[in-house]
Amino acid sequence: MSANYPPPQPQGGQNPYAAGPPQQGGYPQQPQAPYGQQPQQGWGAPQPGGAFNPGAYPPPAPAVRGRDNVGLGIIVGIAAALAAALAYGGILRALSSDDGTTHEFRLMAIAVGAIVGLAVGKAGGRNPALPVVGIVLALFAVVFGELFGGALVISHYVSSQGGSLSVGDIFLHHFGDLLDSWKHDFGFLRFLYLAVAGAIGFGVTRSAGQR
Repeated sequence: MSANYPPPQPQGGQNPYAAGPPQQGGYPQQPQAPYGQQPQQGWGAPQPGGAFNPGAYPPPAPAVRGRDNVGLGIIVGIAAALAAALAYGGILRALSSDDGTTHEFRLMAIAVGAIVGLAVGKAGGRNPALPVVGIVLALFAVVFGELFGGALVISHYVSSQGGSLSVGDIFLHHFGDLLDSWKHDFGFLRFLYLAVAGAIGFGVTRSAGQR
């Protein structure tokens, strides 16, 4: 025969297997979070007290806009072109002989183009029009430098012959003669140096603007 034994009862009449005092409907009460805190609902839920949230991602960094100042690039480029042209003309005058002829020191034209391109690119930035400005200003600096050097040579030669003719007078009153003299000496090498100076001005302007 089998006997029915009642389940063991703990002292005090409480059931150790019960999760809590029963509510209406017979379900045990769920534990409540402390006041002021929200229970975690899943991965990445906010943690109390500013704890690290493994589900959060940092916001994307704002896009950095490239420098783009065409006006400043042109102004600085003109100033650099004038300074480089004056220096170029002075060097041509220093290398000239006493009879008024200049030595072929046209490699300075490449340096002039690089100086102008660096100034335009650094000041103007990444605007695609600036490399073209670099070409124009580089060619202007080289041509004006050679004209200025020619005026210095002519003025020095006239002074050595007992005359008086300043550089300003040559540019103001004899510029046509000065330009004709420059054209007369224009050959393939001078054209080549001008082309290289323009290319250098373009390349250096674009490269400097990207930095």
